Amino acid sequence: MRGRAIRFLAGLASAGLLLGCSTTGSSGPAAPATPTGPVLVVKIDNVAQARLATGLGSADIVFAEPVEGGLSRLAAVFTTRRPPAIGPVRSARETDYDLLAAFGRPVFAYAGAAPEIDRALHTPALSDRIVNASPADTPAAYVRDDARPAPHNLFVRPEALPAGEGPLLDALIARGPAPPGRTPTPGRTVSYAAASFDFRWDGGRWLVWLDGSPLTSTEVGQLGAATVILQQVTTRPGTIADAQGRTAPVAQTVGTGAATLLRDGAAFDAVWSRPTPHAATTFTTPGGAPLPAADGPVWVVLIPTG
Repeated sequence: MRGRAIRFLAGLASAGLLLGCSTTGSSGPAAPATPTGPVLVVKIDNVAQARLATGLGSADIVFAEPVEGGLSRLAAVFTTRRPPAIGPVRSARETDYDLLAAFGRPVFAYAGAAPEIDRALHTPALSDRIVNASPADTPAAYVRDDARPAPHNLFVRPEALPAGEGPLLDALIARGPAPPGRTPTPGRTVSYAAASFDFRWDGGRWLVWLDGSPLTSTEVGQLGAATVILQQVTTRPGTIADAQGRTAPVAQTVGTGAATLLRDGAAFDAVWSRPTPHAATTFTTPGGAPLPAADGPVWVVLIPTG
């Protein structure tokens, strides 16, 4: 599978379809309090048939969301680096409505959605705060790898997408030294009903494992993170069923709750808070001291608590 994925990307490059990494600036003037820049959010398929991933090693933040059937789906946020291709790309979920609101007006790349979700994403209430970039909106930005089975073979080319605008990385995730109160730990495991993530401290980063195997991306090998945030969230039943009649839980990312922050080979008890959909999530110690992330990629796992 890895060899086929690499040959596919090489074929795109030789055909001139991979346009190179983007370093473009903001699509508009920066706000005084919160400088802005291009923000891209891509929904990534991570079931067994979709692996290896491509481009995921360039993401600044990766969210793991619970979806139908006890599985997971990834939402990758790119603010500083744009790889030539990202994927496999899959569909949006109701959880994404509030999750994306913190990113200003990002480009949202997703492989369609249930009709009700697609209509909601294109209503003024949501389309005013995101730039829809599904294959129906931006068909020239997508290509399929015929060596992979559909629907796990759709890739997006960021250079062919429209411009977005949103907060820069430091406004989304606070950075800084860790406070006192660490608990050294070799790693943590998070389990959904039909998926599991392992984060293991190794050589200065948390290596990512999915369902017992290393989670890899074609351009970097096994994925790793400087910080992992295990964020406990309440969920409600989704209102939209898939073809099998299953509904995805909707994770409530606005509010407050408990979390565990992993950095520097240690675990920190945390409290998360996000008062409105347009606010970034903040993390503090139980005593109220700031609890920043380390420099480098951040993974956030949304853990249902009921």
